[in-house]
Amino acid sequence: MPRKQIVAMLLAGGEGKRLGQLTKWIAKPAIPFAGKYRIIDFTLSNCANSGIDTVGVLTQYQPLLLNSYLGVGEAWDLNRKQGGLTILPPYVQKEGGRWYKGTANALYENISFIEAYQPEHVLVISGDHIYTMDYQKLLTFHLNNKAAATISVIEVPPEEASRFGIIKTDEDSRIDNFEEKPPQPQSNLASMGVYIFNWKLLKKYLLDDEHIEKSDHDFGKDIIPAMLQDNLPLYAYPFEGYWKDVGTIESLWQANLDMLDKNCRLNLNDRNWRIRSRTQNIPPHHIGSDAQISNSLINEGCIVNGKISNSVLFYGVEVKEGANITDSVLMPDVKVGKNVSINRTIIAEGTIIPDGATVGQIEGSIDLIHPI
Repeated sequence: MPRKQIVAMLLAGGEGKRLGQLTKWIAKPAIPFAGKYRIIDFTLSNCANSGIDTVGVLTQYQPLLLNSYLGVGEAWDLNRKQGGLTILPPYVQKEGGRWYKGTANALYENISFIEAYQPEHVLVISGDHIYTMDYQKLLTFHLNNKAAATISVIEVPPEEASRFGIIKTDEDSRIDNFEEKPPQPQSNLASMGVYIFNWKLLKKYLLDDEHIEKSDHDFGKDIIPAMLQDNLPLYAYPFEGYWKDVGTIESLWQANLDMLDKNCRLNLNDRNWRIRSRTQNIPPHHIGSDAQISNSLINEGCIVNGKISNSVLFYGVEVKEGANITDSVLMPDVKVGKNVSINRTIIAEGTIIPDGATVGQIEGSIDLIHPI
């Protein structure tokens, strides 16, 4: 194998329990997003656009659809003879197979894959976040600071800080303290789950951690704190673009609707940073003479004869006469009957809404409707 400066390891095995029925049969990174994409498209596109051509995708929970979608990585220009995209399911030869015990263990079990490319650095990323980032800028920051590890960070609302790994830094952005999901956060500077490590150092910590019986084998809970305890130079890379952890129904709904905001910092129409995906071989959408559409995304194969406002319609959605859809996300192949009213709701793939039904509320929590 040719030597690589950097190899990306993409964690894509999340179950996503807080997304309920949406992740009953598919992994969280495979959930449809913004009309024509899946969540994992954003991280893979970041790799491709950043010139990182060797990506190991660590799958685990409900991997069938995700593995099929990824294929050999052609959609993201990652079908390479040397490197490219490699799917890495969990396995332990001596014990007959088991799930990865944690994020750090997932890399430990694939040390041989990383070593094949003899990288100087390893980029560890997640397949279930919505953002665009040039990882080369992150690498440059990492190199300039001669860091053992660099963590990309973003400011979050103080009331949400307890959901994240929280970081405190000095005036030079060197990390003083890291707490994983603290009940009483000391700051609102949150880890984005995007790390660059010096590989030789990380390998040592992965090997040591694997033999600690009480370890969670997790980057945030174990590896990062161990490096800080040893006083290694860890730095925080400030990120100022759009980033969303779509781990709840509310955050997934909000992120989809964010794509309709002309002032959103993530621009799906940015031709200099194209979001790649596997396209569907289906007909163009059809907008009927009685349809009314405002500020919405309407994808291929849709047939619209109702009123759509501030909503996202994935491919194959059908909306019949008299239907009124507002502030909602309709996933692939949803069928909406006549005179239906839908407000502030995610409709899961393949759901049929019968004539005359009322779904969702004008205010309050976001509803999720799925096939019975």
